[in-house]
Amino acid sequence: MTDIMTADVTVRPATPEDRPAVERLWLMFRHDLSEFTGFTGFTGLLPAADGTFRSARVTYAFTEPGWAPYLLTCGENPAGFAFVRGLDGPVRVLNSFFVVRGARRRGIGLRAVREVLTRHPGPWEIAFQQDNPAAVSFWPRVAGDLAGDAWTREPRPVPGRPDLPADMWISFTVTG
Repeated sequence: MTDIMTADVTVRPATPEDRPAVERLWLMFRHDLSEFTGFTGFTGLLPAADGTFRSARVTYAFTEPGWAPYLLTCGENPAGFAFVRGLDGPVRVLNSFFVVRGARRRGIGLRAVREVLTRHPGPWEIAFQQDNPAAVSFWPRVAGDLAGDAWTREPRPVPGRPDLPADMWISFTVTG
């Protein structure tokens, strides 16, 4: 097993062969986020009867135009994923980003997200939940690392979901 304290993170486009691993990582991601979704009642907080969470974004990442899935690895071990959308539009969106708990707080996430974003220079937007303290700390750090002081932060309502708290969005441009 690779020592993740010293391992380099590799970021590569996820292939159809990677999809089963990405789907399993997705379950961990959704489990982590279930703490912060802000839903009224239990809808969205708990998995479906089959033990899975809604996974339309995984399907979109692998099949829809303008989307790109990435797999993060440390050595040969999967360490996370990133889904990008909007590659066919004026603004790219980091739709989903996940690093497994065992690889967190070691600089792996920062290196990985930097690699994903710099592959697609131009305007970027990233949303996160304000009640997720790790995200509140991490995403402004990413924006500052890539854009200096030239980034913005604004709350935006979740479209069609007045029962949810607003997401916080950061916007900045990554140069080539």
